[in-house]
Amino acid sequence: MASMRNVWLLNFSTFFFFLGISVVTPVVSPFLVSLHAEPFLVGLVAGITSFLSLVSKPIGGAVGDRGYRFQALVGGNLLGFLAGILYVISALGANVYIFAFARAIHGFSMGLFFPSSLSTAVDLAPEGRVGETLGWRGMMFSLGNIVGPAMGGYASDVVGFSGAFAMTAIFSAVGAFFALIAWRDAGEVLKSKEHERASYRELLRVSFVSASLTLFLFSMSYAGVTTYLPALYKSLSLPQSLFGYYMMVVGLFSFMTRVIGGKSADKSGPVPIITLGLGLLLLGYILLNIFTLPPKVYLSASFIGAGFGLAVPAMQLMALGNLPRRIRTMGSGIYTMFFDLGTLAGQVSLGYVAQLRGYAGVFPLLPVILGVGFITLYWPVIWGRLNAR
Repeated sequence: MASMRNVWLLNFSTFFFFLGISVVTPVVSPFLVSLHAEPFLVGLVAGITSFLSLVSKPIGGAVGDRGYRFQALVGGNLLGFLAGILYVISALGANVYIFAFARAIHGFSMGLFFPSSLSTAVDLAPEGRVGETLGWRGMMFSLGNIVGPAMGGYASDVVGFSGAFAMTAIFSAVGAFFALIAWRDAGEVLKSKEHERASYRELLRVSFVSASLTLFLFSMSYAGVTTYLPALYKSLSLPQSLFGYYMMVVGLFSFMTRVIGGKSADKSGPVPIITLGLGLLLLGYILLNIFTLPPKVYLSASFIGAGFGLAVPAMQLMALGNLPRRIRTMGSGIYTMFFDLGTLAGQVSLGYVAQLRGYAGVFPLLPVILGVGFITLYWPVIWGRLNAR
């Protein structure tokens, strides 16, 4: 019971940290557009967060593997709090440079928080229920995506951008509180491994590499939705809350499938569940190209959310489930780096496409990008069969 209590303290901290991120998701691009930023600059500033998250993941991994996982969880939330304060200042002063700096701080907070959050969930999971535990953790992410974007979009419409940005500071402070309680109650559980040397060459396992490359393409395609769909709506003078509702639908369906994906991966193995999830995501992208505007666009959100919920815990299990505990935090950091690298690649490269073809011109490329992910997922199987001949 104490172990499950620790898991749920971790889950609540994760929920509020994710909520602090997702509440600004529908607001970032519209805020930049309101400052008359060009489409390429929109993608570039949005990509700052992904870049800093990317380069700070090894730092977060090294900190966690040296026994400071809970310190990383608290520190990540506190940096999120600081970013929220700077967001408010940038909105009040209409200053894109302060906003970009705040995005950078928020990105660094993610690099510090994510590896320890993910690896600690694996370490605290009951025997044989790693996928399920990752599914429950993922539900916290999905719940944040249900509540956060809708709150952020609505707040920005009603009280302005500064009101939405203030929520980031509030939610991050609550996340730090839960992380502190978890540190007090479960800090000794992982302490025995803090001086053990790590052989990071073991991260070259085929399953880890395959899952990481698939995650890269997954996130690259998904960045096209989260960055350029709200920018499209803003350019059409549509309410910002519409994209908030879109992300709420994504989060709702992801929420409903997370634990199913994790439990199924525990029983059937991760690859079949990842395949199903990517298939649903692919269908969602196709529907997005057919129905780009509300209300029919929410049909694509349901498939994207369901695919997201099935694929993510299964990919996490494929990448991290068999890694030695002594290198799992660094493994979590490197693995999630591929999500940030994919997001950054999607934001910047698709920003160039948007500059040439408009925001709507981004969406036909998303099924193509994701399609390559099926190749990276199955290349170990194909390669093994070719070598067996």
